[in-house]
Amino acid sequence: MVSVVEALVSGGSATPGPPLGPSLGPLGVNVKAIIDKINEQTKAFSGMQVPVKIIVDDKKQFTIQVGTPPTSALIKKELGVELGSGTPNTKVIGNLTVKQAVKIARMKKSDTLSKTLKGAVKEVIGSCVPLGATFEGLNPKEAIAAINSGKFDSDLNESL
Repeated sequence: MVSVVEALVSGGSATPGPPLGPSLGPLGVNVKAIIDKINEQTKAFSGMQVPVKIIVDDKKQFTIQVGTPPTSALIKKELGVELGSGTPNTKVIGNLTVKQAVKIARMKKSDTLSKTLKGAVKEVIGSCVPLGATFEGLNPKEAIAAINSGKFDSDLNESL
């Protein structure tokens, strides 16, 4: 029988305490080995909550699947802010550059619905709206219109 444990862990600093330890202990697996592997695979998301799925088979072998943090968390990390704007239409928390948006789009590659880098970046920009972030000095709606008109094609014509 295969057992699956899903949890949100702090990137790069998961511990054998809750939520993982109590869930993995009864399965009879080496909890420390699993925690070490999770920390190794999530160190790029340090300080963020990362979804992980641990699959344990009958022979006590385990597989770890690491998800990506929400797009809003990645945007906040890139901008160096803790919280989004309480009033997104009036207060701006930061300005996302094309390079930062491309970096986030590539991180979210497995979760995106887009087939192109341009589409994935537009998804990232859409997440800027409730945060109160701008993109290259433009509000998100203007930024998407600029991308559609080809303004950033030199940066966005690469493959995802």
